[in-house]
Amino acid sequence: MNLTQYSSVLLENAVNEFAKLPGIGRKSALRLVLHLLRQPKEDVEKFTTAVSTLRQEIKYCKVCHNISDTDVCQICASPSRDESTVCVVENIQDVMSVENTQQFHGLYHVLGGIISPMDGIGPNDLEIESLVQRVGEGKVQEVILALSPTTEGDTTNFFIFKKLSPFNVKITTIARGVAIGDELEYADEVTLGRSILNRTNFIDSFKL
Repeated sequence: MNLTQYSSVLLENAVNEFAKLPGIGRKSALRLVLHLLRQPKEDVEKFTTAVSTLRQEIKYCKVCHNISDTDVCQICASPSRDESTVCVVENIQDVMSVENTQQFHGLYHVLGGIISPMDGIGPNDLEIESLVQRVGEGKVQEVILALSPTTEGDTTNFFIFKKLSPFNVKITTIARGVAIGDELEYADEVTLGRSILNRTNFIDSFKL
């Protein structure tokens, strides 16, 4: 959209910012901005305050690295969760995906990404060492590697497996009900839930 099509620099600036959001093109950004302009000022102020407060005050759980309002997230702080089982996921969206299955009752560990040399992401850029430290404390009996079944995900799985091999801990991986190449967050809840329940020993997954 050309600059001459905008009747306001303020409108243009707002559209430019919305267009930076993932999956939002300039036409969608314009619709969103015009929608906000039609709303009462108080509602728009609530919207902007919520976003600003989120960015300024959000925390990351010091145990699992999930987003949280406090230093320790509600999942890690819950006495009803099984602290002997830790599910390793790539990102925060994957925590939500697994939680939606209602089939997992342990704790999580969010890596913050996966190993991807093409993108310049190595093991030191992820929360792998903190996972090793958690396992080294002796409370964890099983680590479930629940990364997306992509080449990068498998590479990360194998790296973590090698790092955790010296410890007396069971290492499993989600069953291949999630198709190879699929992103975990896009798997339907039933398929993902079955993949969690039917998890296999990691070393055996190479034989599948």
